[in-house]
Amino acid sequence: MTPETLTEPTSVARRRSRSQLRGRPLDAEAWDEVQRLLGDAPAQRDLLLEYLHVLNDEVGYLTLAHLRALAEWMRLPMAEVYETATFYAHFTVVRDGETPPAALTVRVCDSLSCQLAGSEALRTGLASGLDPEQVRVLRAPCMGRCDSAPVAEVGHHHLGHASVEGVTAAIAEGHVHAAPAASLDYPRLAEYRASGGYGLLAALDGGEVSIEDLAQMIEQAGLRGLGGAGFPTFRKWGFVRAEAGPRYCVINADEGEPGTFKDRCYLEREPHTFLEGALASAHAIEAEALYLYLRDEYPTLNAVLRECIAELEAAGLVAPGYIQLRRGAGAYICGEESALIESLEGKPGKPRQRPPFVAQCGLFGRPTLVNNVETVYWIARLHREGHAPYVAAGRQGRQGLRSFSLSGRVRRPGMYLAPAGITLNELVEEYGGGMAEGHRLRAYLPGGASGGILPASKADLPLDFDTLQAHGCFIGSAAVVVLSDQDDLAAVARNLMSFFMDESCGQCTPCRVGTRQMLAALSGDEWDETLLTRLSQVMMDASICGLGQAAPNPVLGLLKDFRQTLASSGVRLIATSHAADATSHAADTTGGEA
Repeated sequence: MTPETLTEPTSVARRRSRSQLRGRPLDAEAWDEVQRLLGDAPAQRDLLLEYLHVLNDEVGYLTLAHLRALAEWMRLPMAEVYETATFYAHFTVVRDGETPPAALTVRVCDSLSCQLAGSEALRTGLASGLDPEQVRVLRAPCMGRCDSAPVAEVGHHHLGHASVEGVTAAIAEGHVHAAPAASLDYPRLAEYRASGGYGLLAALDGGEVSIEDLAQMIEQAGLRGLGGAGFPTFRKWGFVRAEAGPRYCVINADEGEPGTFKDRCYLEREPHTFLEGALASAHAIEAEALYLYLRDEYPTLNAVLRECIAELEAAGLVAPGYIQLRRGAGAYICGEESALIESLEGKPGKPRQRPPFVAQCGLFGRPTLVNNVETVYWIARLHREGHAPYVAAGRQGRQGLRSFSLSGRVRRPGMYLAPAGITLNELVEEYGGGMAEGHRLRAYLPGGASGGILPASKADLPLDFDTLQAHGCFIGSAAVVVLSDQDDLAAVARNLMSFFMDESCGQCTPCRVGTRQMLAALSGDEWDETLLTRLSQVMMDASICGLGQAAPNPVLGLLKDFRQTLASSGVRLIATSHAADATSHAADTTGGEA
């Protein structure tokens, strides 16, 4: 065959005859809207979430034309912009041919504390009583207000102890915007400085306090990461300082663990104490910049922190732009530090494979210190007040204080600062006002949805780091949810597993498939114990991050300590005769992925 006889494949010929580039054409109206809203803002990849928020807030949703225009404006592939926008729950993407959502959205929290308080009846009442063309009613995960359950968000206005009548009234009165910063009573900069605030920062800048002195103080105080992991703070500083600069400091204010709201309380009451500790941490590692990642469910705190940062900049205490406040977009997984880093970089919040750890390769590929809000809050306070009283506060041989988010079947839900090592019985009686009227303690979650579940017979265990592992639990962020003899523990398990299934980032099969399969296995009155145990082991062994590893904890706790309770509620536990049967069942119902 000679070269002259070769014919060009039809597909190639078609490609060469195209009169325009592949992909979605740029819509002129959407392009003008993006340019109008973003103006001269920098087209930095790490600001993608911020710009998606600007568009979503302005329009109420995101069309594919918006995403195409934003991709063009930022010089990014549309696939990356689309992937990021569709990853986060708080962005509403409207595809071609779809009807845009109603102008107003009402979100009803369906996490455990709100479920106990009647959120399902609230959501049903709202869905049937409101005009769906005017108001969209959605389920939503924990909003960090478990002390006022049930909670509804009307637009961006949060209602505690919500009712159908209350939500309807808020809509009628136009209360759909977040409360302003002025609605919170907190010390402004002048008042805070008058009481010794920012003295630590001045001492560090002036050389009166060395980094080594500060690290020694927090070591002696026993200060640990208070977001859940409990890693010693001074050691984390040392790991990051050992890496060559430039370095970054990131504060995780994305508390999303169902039952947790302590960080919100600290930010509402003492934002400058928090900021001083955060700046001290940044100083300790000589950070190039300090990033604050705040969950989107706290819009009023966004305004508070912006005002506080502006005060610091105006007073010359920090350089303009040194503190970067970023807004999450509704993804529990971003509480995991590497997923948080991915989100800060403008990407879907999917955990990274480790090593390397973020202390070595974090934000923008540089060594990064990630601390929790409460952790850095205590740094400033311990320096000002001395660490000796803090250390002496513990009970049962423990040291320090713990901030307990207490909710569920107690008379006075709230955030309480209590001695480390306090027991559940003591916490409920001394701080929570006892059990709610007509309720008797049956069980409790010592560390939120992922911390496991314990029976009333173990309510005298000391609550602290390293005291609950032998019982299959951990304290985590100290989110204590109290359950009573009137609560259906099988329904509790389904609620928790549904949360984990919805919040899984989907990156790894053990978590993505395991949570879905486990929820299916819990759905009936007959629970296959062999299947549940095997699924739990796979998830704990092979999931990339703590979400998949901890998701089985409540189920395993029920199988261990609540067999009789389950039986009395109509759940029958069975065991497949061969382990292979469970594996086969999992594969059949998940398309062979498990």
